[in-house]
Amino acid sequence: MADTELAEVADFLATHAPFDALPGPVRRALPARMTVRYHRRGAHLMAVGVDSHDLVIVRSGAIEIRDADGGLVDRGAEGATAGSTTLVGGNPSRFDVLAIEDTLALHLPGQVFHELSRAHPDFADHFDAERADRLRTAASSVATNAAGEAILRTSARELTHRELVTVPDDVTIADAARVMTDEGVSSLLVLRGGRVAGILTDRDLRRRVVAVGTDPAGPVTSVMTADPVVVAADASALELLLTMTERTIHHLPVVEGGRPIGVVTTTDLMRLERVNIVHVVGDVAKQRDVAGVVAVAARLPRLVEQLVAQDVSADDITRAVTTVGDAIERRLIALAEEALVAEGHGRAPRYCWMVLGSRARHEQALGGDQDHAVILADDAPEGAEDYIAALAERVVAGLEACGYPRCEGDVMASNPRWRQRLTGWRREFRQWIHEPVADAVLTASIFFDSRALVGDEALHSRLVEDVARWAPQGRMFLAHLVKQAVANEPPLGFFRGFVLARAGEHKDTLDLKRGGVGAIVDLARAHALATGLVSVNTRSRLLAAGRAGALDPMTAASLVDALEFISHVRLAHQSRQAAAGAHPDSRVRPSDLTAFERRSLREAFHVVREAQQALAYRTPGHYFT
Repeated sequence: MADTELAEVADFLATHAPFDALPGPVRRALPARMTVRYHRRGAHLMAVGVDSHDLVIVRSGAIEIRDADGGLVDRGAEGATAGSTTLVGGNPSRFDVLAIEDTLALHLPGQVFHELSRAHPDFADHFDAERADRLRTAASSVATNAAGEAILRTSARELTHRELVTVPDDVTIADAARVMTDEGVSSLLVLRGGRVAGILTDRDLRRRVVAVGTDPAGPVTSVMTADPVVVAADASALELLLTMTERTIHHLPVVEGGRPIGVVTTTDLMRLERVNIVHVVGDVAKQRDVAGVVAVAARLPRLVEQLVAQDVSADDITRAVTTVGDAIERRLIALAEEALVAEGHGRAPRYCWMVLGSRARHEQALGGDQDHAVILADDAPEGAEDYIAALAERVVAGLEACGYPRCEGDVMASNPRWRQRLTGWRREFRQWIHEPVADAVLTASIFFDSRALVGDEALHSRLVEDVARWAPQGRMFLAHLVKQAVANEPPLGFFRGFVLARAGEHKDTLDLKRGGVGAIVDLARAHALATGLVSVNTRSRLLAAGRAGALDPMTAASLVDALEFISHVRLAHQSRQAAAGAHPDSRVRPSDLTAFERRSLREAFHVVREAQQALAYRTPGHYFT
């Protein structure tokens, strides 16, 4: 290339990452080490199975990258690059790179690429990020073990190793037991018309036949578990694991197209490496006193550390943390009820203990405080409030001992306001929605993310139905929610630099919760309640709002990815804090993040900002609340 052309190429590189971050002398020396090639539309710059030795930078035109199966990986125009995967991972190329327009490309030799990567970490990090497909790929990472096998994302279908053992629903108990013995299985499915009518397990035979002297000549339908929980064949191992632990069951029928294809047991799941949430939850359930629960709860940070190290998705990790938290809270409630009976307070009245906030959404991270309330049945006897008050005090103290701090806003069942009869709760929600006051709605927003944990779920369901019916008509209430959703701006400056705390304990840190995770949660809540959706999980709310047309589907998907990535960075930060003996928080120093994490966080925060602006534009009335 002539000197003039070399200067033009240097100027071009100065406007495109990652070359713009290289020292000036290094960047200006690069054009002389490159070659310029012209590729006609339809020409292959790289091909699957063919060795490639250059990094390709698009000077003008456009390229398309596809994998070995023809799947589209990426498209790029001016400044886009291709070939780093092969340069790092070795030949032959695993991708086809096709010119989709007449393209002028700069070819940087692999030797120069490696020199730059060794000398300039940010340069190498950029291509790490590119190979990870930025935010989207970071958000959909898959956990693998050393052998490259899927761990927590193994499907239910892959776990059904042996031929399905079944009996029709007209056989006797003795016949079913004989089949189980002959086949060497601990359970079998009872079918009616080719579909699952029930499941019979060893435990059923012990408890419902042997222990009570049931006649083995009786029908199997009299002792089976009818209409058992089933899972889809494509469900992940983690989904199965959480379903089993949440419902305290040990066998899950797997169905495809409504027809059974196998049964997965807890033993099958425990064969997967490092899946130890089942042990933690199981051990919690075995504890006979609060001290025992506290000891098991102390294992949670280590569990999160393992899951983060395995690259399990943040969505799956927070579900796991939530499941452990649920198990702890359920056990503490059971122990409290037992203690109250022993002290002469009698049996519990009809009530529902509901969890709120991140726990209700299945999104709990480390360091979360307590958020819960109680719905008491309208027909509960006089004095039931005193029982619930005593129960709540015991549970709150137990949770605090297990590492869940008391809520600073006192949103706990120990507060008399947050343990009411159903009629009182309906009155509260009706007032929040139909007679909203800004401060009250801000305080109450956590109650719109609730889930029944223990007790009569019908009491909670009645509230959920009311909210879904009332909320879309609460115009001023929705305006307050929108105002709240756009108020927590992402910590991003005018030029997409981070906005850091300027003073105090958290000086020079970035808040991943307030303008990140929290902002996305607020956006999802506003869209969901406006549409009358009943789901409280943020991911589910966003995608459902997209399907309902309340939110642009592409925006919904981008927010899901942003939530996943921000949450993953937050969890990794919290697991490091816990390992160091510090209390987990959501404040990180940008200097502690990799260049890839910093770039991806900027992308995620930008997605949040654009979604907030779109919501504010569509709902201008929030400015007048």
